[in-house]
Amino acid sequence: MIEPPEVHYARNGTAALAYQVIGDGPLDVVFQPGFIGNLDLMWEFPPFARFLRRLASFSRLVITDRRGSGLSDRLSPEDLPPLEVLMEDQLVVMDEIGSARPSLFGCSDSGSLCALFAATFPERTNALALYDTAVAGTAKSDFPWTWDEEVWSSYLEDLTAGWGTLAYAEEVVPWWYPSLAGDERAVRWWARYMRQAASPNSAVAIERMWRQIDVRPVLPTIRVPTLVLHRVDDAIEYVDAGRDMARRIPGARFVELPGADHAPWAGDQDQVLDEIEEFFTGARRGASADRVLATVLFTDIVGSTEHAAALGDAAWNDLLEEHHAVVRRQLAAFRGDEIDTTGDGFLATFDGPARAVECGRAISSAVRELGIEVRAGAHIGEIERADTQVRGIAVHIAARVMASASASEVLVSQTVKDLVVGSGLVFEDAGEHELKGVPDRWHLYRVVS
Repeated sequence: MIEPPEVHYARNGTAALAYQVIGDGPLDVVFQPGFIGNLDLMWEFPPFARFLRRLASFSRLVITDRRGSGLSDRLSPEDLPPLEVLMEDQLVVMDEIGSARPSLFGCSDSGSLCALFAATFPERTNALALYDTAVAGTAKSDFPWTWDEEVWSSYLEDLTAGWGTLAYAEEVVPWWYPSLAGDERAVRWWARYMRQAASPNSAVAIERMWRQIDVRPVLPTIRVPTLVLHRVDDAIEYVDAGRDMARRIPGARFVELPGADHAPWAGDQDQVLDEIEEFFTGARRGASADRVLATVLFTDIVGSTEHAAALGDAAWNDLLEEHHAVVRRQLAAFRGDEIDTTGDGFLATFDGPARAVECGRAISSAVRELGIEVRAGAHIGEIERADTQVRGIAVHIAARVMASASASEVLVSQTVKDLVVGSGLVFEDAGEHELKGVPDRWHLYRVVS
């Protein structure tokens, strides 16, 4: 888990507004995530944490929890603030940290808030970037590119019944974040995120408020440089709505991006970040990265949800600490570099494939003494090292290889098998597999004693 930055509070009257500041770049960027937020839990999901760190690599980044959600003061569903109060809240936070004229980055419904702020306070806005923004909540005769009343009714009914539950997270993650479909850790994180970002009644009330919003009349009055980004296959906010919005903002630059993920941190986040960085700074520097050949190893506890339910939170957390200690001892023994850990799984890299495979076997054997089993998967390929993280198709392939493994099983790609000839490692043919999100079929091999 990534250690989150310190949470601070500003006050607008009696309302406490939570915010974080990270980075020391030459410009200020105020980032407004969409719908709901939780400043602590954003950092617990590695893709979200990486996204925020990349934004902070070229800026002093300010992240806020909107009034009514996350770590800011909660409100009753009958007492939700109008947009003008949310704008005042943003000004209060800016004044608190001495940010005279930041660039604003808004997503989904928060994009409407940022657009309204830029139009109302151009002297306090350097530039405006909007991602998959909702400018009108409900379809109208002159704006058919959003949900109609029937879709809204069905959505709110499901949200009311399922908010914060694992079953509801399993239902909506493939819809909101298609690239994370089937990712058990992402589903569990999103269920927890929902619970800690808003209560069920508050979530429904917030959505009902945005259902009624329509900021289209404001858009022609925006006079600050504006970038509009939209993923073409987003099923939440339709790309035609983004095109319409860009046409209404004088001089706006519109960029269509491939993909269907509604959140900018899901899927290929660098395509979003590159555009944002170039627009705000004038240079497409990209993440500071070195490309190297490495073996990527993923491990994951099998049946972690069932273990957690059976043991209870305290005992499960104790077991996780023991598991983490065991894995780290083996990584040290086989010269592996720990890159990340997400709850019950590890991502590590090695400069030799045989050591990665041996480490996977050693971890699998050692954790059985704790009464648990892990699955592991390894692949070798070119990766990009950016700060403390790694990325690239080799990372995705290794994750999918691991997901294909059974309990106490170490699976490797054929590339790994072919490169460890002479190491004494023995493999069984595990057949061809389709790896989700990766083209073609892949021949995998099972490590045996």
